Amino acid sequence: MLDYLHANNYSSAFNALKADAGTEYTPDPKAKYAGLLEKKWTSVIRLQKKIMDLENRNAALQEELSLSPAKRAASQSDWVPRSPAAHVLTGHRSPVTRVAFHPQYSIIASASEDATVKIWDWETGEFERTLKGHTKAIMDVEFDHKGHLLDLFIKIWDSQNEWKNTKTFPGHDHSVSAVRFMPGDQFIVSASRDRTIRVFDIASTHLVRTISGHAEWVRCVVPSDDGRLLASGSKDHTVRIWDAQSGESKLELRDHEHDVEVVAFAPITAYAAIRELSGIPNTDRTKRPGLYLASGARDKTIKLWDTQSGQMLRNLPGHDNWVRALAFHPSGKYLLSASDDKTIRVWELSTGRCMKTVDAHNHFVTTLAWGRQPTSGGPATAANGAGEGAASSTDPEKLVNVVATGSVDQTIKIWLP
Repeated sequence: MLDYLHANNYSSAFNALKADAGTEYTPDPKAKYAGLLEKKWTSVIRLQKKIMDLENRNAALQEELSLSPAKRAASQSDWVPRSPAAHVLTGHRSPVTRVAFHPQYSIIASASEDATVKIWDWETGEFERTLKGHTKAIMDVEFDHKGHLLDLFIKIWDSQNEWKNTKTFPGHDHSVSAVRFMPGDQFIVSASRDRTIRVFDIASTHLVRTISGHAEWVRCVVPSDDGRLLASGSKDHTVRIWDAQSGESKLELRDHEHDVEVVAFAPITAYAAIRELSGIPNTDRTKRPGLYLASGARDKTIKLWDTQSGQMLRNLPGHDNWVRALAFHPSGKYLLSASDDKTIRVWELSTGRCMKTVDAHNHFVTTLAWGRQPTSGGPATAANGAGEGAASSTDPEKLVNVVATGSVDQTIKIWLP
């Protein structure tokens, strides 16, 4: 060091270091140490650069590894929404009431109180078209397995025929709250403020059955996956289970303290987790559709029910406002909920624990839909296998999880992995 300071005429530094070190210094006539310190410094810099290059290469390899089919499948199977949203879709002039995924293409439909249905590409976030034909607020919208669109009051729009309105049903005696295709797409079921549930034949548009029993406005209705059961929620604070064929009331579930806004049958994939949560013996291997149900209400709670015994299995408190929408995760591990507290919450079914809260919108979150959709890179078909080259629902490389939410803030948000 002294040799370096002396050779470069840094006299003050040379003298200070010499005094601090308490050593004598004799200049080296052969200058064998000349330039040694600079070499060491540049060597350190070169080593640091090499370390940085190796770290960057390692990060790139880790990313490449994470995109391998096995890793991608694992991450897809457990994915839940997280901020920020991939797309924010704007265009409605009133609150968004419902969103629904097309079963075959990267299309989403949104219904609104502005009396329109809008069609979007959820992959790109691009607006495609507006469907007009209603004069009042549209409260629900759904696709059948072929992609025909159903909305209220009650119209079918053909996505294969320039989205033309092909059928209009006679409807109810008051505003319609909810409408769903029954499995097989031969019938639709609807719920209304006239306190009834009605079943219509799609081909003829004739009323097949009127189901009565609720004492107040029926706010929601859904069929089980096999079409044997219907579940409904009402302003009368009850959930009812019905025989879809006879219209007979099988159970009345009473535990909510306010209007029931949403009901959802648990998929068979969720049965193991629900049984673990409820302490139901593992010896119960029943896998019939419709055994368990989730309900959400204005009392700010979510409840899980056994539809055979009518027993409430678990209460899930946590939201700070009305619970508006529920969706089970495809893996069966989680339940997603949306609320007027502006959040999405993710519940671990095996423990009943809220494992994630996502600040989703600037106003009430009115609707939530889960899609397991093909990307544009794969076949343009859904997990139901329609069409040539259909992607299997078990093929993780060709399907992607996607969630859509809608809000009183008039936006739709798309949440992607």
